[in-house]
Amino acid sequence: MKEPARAVRFDRLLLLVVMALVSLGLVMVYSASAIAAQQKLGDSFFYLKRQAVAAGIGLLAMAVALKLGYRKLARLAYPLLVCAVISLVLVLVPGVGTTVGGARRWIRVLGFSIQPAEIAKLAWVIYLAYSLAKKREKVTLFSIGFLPHLLMAGLLVALCMAEPDFGSSVGIVFLLFVLLFAAGTKLSYLVGSVLLAIPVAYQAIASSPYRLNRILAFLDPWGVTAVMGLYAVIVWRGLRASLKAGETFGSYLGFGITALFGFQAVVNIFVAMGLAPTKGLTLPLISYGGTSLSAMMGAAGILLSISATSAHPANLRSWEAPRQPRMREVRA
Repeated sequence: MKEPARAVRFDRLLLLVVMALVSLGLVMVYSASAIAAQQKLGDSFFYLKRQAVAAGIGLLAMAVALKLGYRKLARLAYPLLVCAVISLVLVLVPGVGTTVGGARRWIRVLGFSIQPAEIAKLAWVIYLAYSLAKKREKVTLFSIGFLPHLLMAGLLVALCMAEPDFGSSVGIVFLLFVLLFAAGTKLSYLVGSVLLAIPVAYQAIASSPYRLNRILAFLDPWGVTAVMGLYAVIVWRGLRASLKAGETFGSYLGFGITALFGFQAVVNIFVAMGLAPTKGLTLPLISYGGTSLSAMMGAAGILLSISATSAHPANLRSWEAPRQPRMREVRA
């Protein structure tokens, strides 16, 4: 006799917070754009409608991620990364990529602008989680656990800097080091790479007037307490799901996505409070930008999937076996 389907038991608090941020973002987009949209386009709801379409796509992505389960992403890790690299190359091709404000970061499709770097960051997390989980017994080896991932990060950063997109470049490197640290890569490799990267980062900033101006320009503080609290809940529930994941891939994937949310939120909030320079990164689920909103809602769906399946590890491959944590000693 066939067993009845078991209800998906995802983290409802996490879903509630994600939807609260999306709703807040829609309100803020309308509030900030209504007058300008009416004057320039004759439709005060123009930007709100575009953001709402992106939210609808993101909601669909969340539902699909939750329905299919995050484990199916393992087999898509390499294809997604290849697609991300191709899209980052295409955006640099004249006639394909669209230039706005001196940066070629968007591809126009059916009247909408797609920003490949936003998709690439999520693909990067999925790839790192899969690769590090698969190599977890050899992750301390320089030629296996460190160098290949560093070279791939270098390719992604080079493509982002060619747009130029300094914020996404920093995000890609941050995610690399967070996941390598969590996976147990030798600290000497990480510290050495940081020391070597400092002069390169300085040159990238100092050689470009607009980047130098961004480093020197700070925004006025605004009320962020409630928003900080909502992002803190996402980080808390994301880490909780990651630490309870039944296998290494789920743990690394959840940890990476949580780091992506936390990093972009902290950078934006620090900028708004005047404690950090602008980096061009979107505030997850709030900032105007369809690609970012849809991608981050899809990422939230993956986190929900991890939270729903962490207690039921089944049909795992050898590299997905329950963790004897190689993640550095972290306690829930």
